[in-house]
Amino acid sequence: MGPTRGLKRRRKTAEKKVDQNALAAALLRSHQLQPLDWWDDFSKRITGPVSQSGNSTKFEYIFKISRKTFHYICSLVKDDMMAKPPNFNDLNGKPLSLNDRVAVALRRISSGESLAIVGDSFGINRSTVAQITWRFVEAMEERGLHHLHWPSTEDEMEEIKSKFENIRGLPNCCGAIDTTHIFMCLPTIDPSNDIWFDREKNNSMILQAIVDPDMRFRDVVIGWPGSLSDSLVLKSSGFFKLSEEGKRLNGKKIGLSKGGTELREYIVGDMGFPLLPWLLTPYRRKGLLDFQAEFNQRHFATRMVAQKALARLKERWRIIQGVMWKPDKNKLPRLILVCCLLHNIVIDLMDEVQDDMPLSRQHDSGYRQQICELVDKTASDQREMLSLYLSGRLLP
Repeated sequence: MGPTRGLKRRRKTAEKKVDQNALAAALLRSHQLQPLDWWDDFSKRITGPVSQSGNSTKFEYIFKISRKTFHYICSLVKDDMMAKPPNFNDLNGKPLSLNDRVAVALRRISSGESLAIVGDSFGINRSTVAQITWRFVEAMEERGLHHLHWPSTEDEMEEIKSKFENIRGLPNCCGAIDTTHIFMCLPTIDPSNDIWFDREKNNSMILQAIVDPDMRFRDVVIGWPGSLSDSLVLKSSGFFKLSEEGKRLNGKKIGLSKGGTELREYIVGDMGFPLLPWLLTPYRRKGLLDFQAEFNQRHFATRMVAQKALARLKERWRIIQGVMWKPDKNKLPRLILVCCLLHNIVIDLMDEVQDDMPLSRQHDSGYRQQICELVDKTASDQREMLSLYLSGRLLP
């Protein structure tokens, strides 16, 4: 099974840069979508454990985002969510408004609670929760993909490089790559499910992500079985092909010495990935020289943004944190993609709720470090020169 087709079909759309003026205009319009007292009315209808938490009137507690972000998301999906048919109603026959529908979908995705629990909390049946959530996923795929794109201008990339360099001094770095596993409970009697059985004896689907220093996803690959190694997933990706063809990470080089030593654009990843001219991994042999050990420390601190981004993704959108019960393996990649889009929207809107969440880097607890043996000679030389430069040992 390959990565989600929905992402591939809309790749051109994903390359569009988020227009901050358009974003502001959409936020302004979104506040006019529903009466200001919507939340007061909606919160009174919430029942069950949520209403008993002592925080039932706190919007941010329930949805893990601010009202500003919520209204913006409503403005994105309005046309698709309100298209007919069907007409969604609560158990009392009252039609569900746009805000009601988005609230139901976001609660399902952010909490990871079952259809039954979400339905009981909001006074609707489980089939309605399922239909609303899937309509939301389809709408976000169509309307929100511009929030996930590779930097399209030199200025944008230069800002990313500068922020990465500020972490621990790695110059000309354009991204950090990592993978995580989305767990699934699948019938063992079906032999076709064996491909999803990964090295840690879990059924899982892989998400590969390249992130910027703000933990924003810039490129994702979703849908490959957990049995595949990180290096194989990378090699199957469009990002790998573009980079190998010189169509990505092909921007400005920087000089490391007056002798002509230059450093090209690159991303960083752990030892599960191959060492390539455009993908630098750490030294992994024992008995490293001082400048090599120093490089590893800088490299580790820099690539942590990818681990933190994936941890934050799962912590905020908990539907992909636990074990998915017999998911539709064709639909699951699209749900994961929408979680990535929501993650980016929170960052793009500078949502203050994210500041209250603790940062972790544990997104694949219990998974051992993979090792890829592929080492490109040119990349090895480049890493050595960069290590010497960072330690001050490369002659000017």
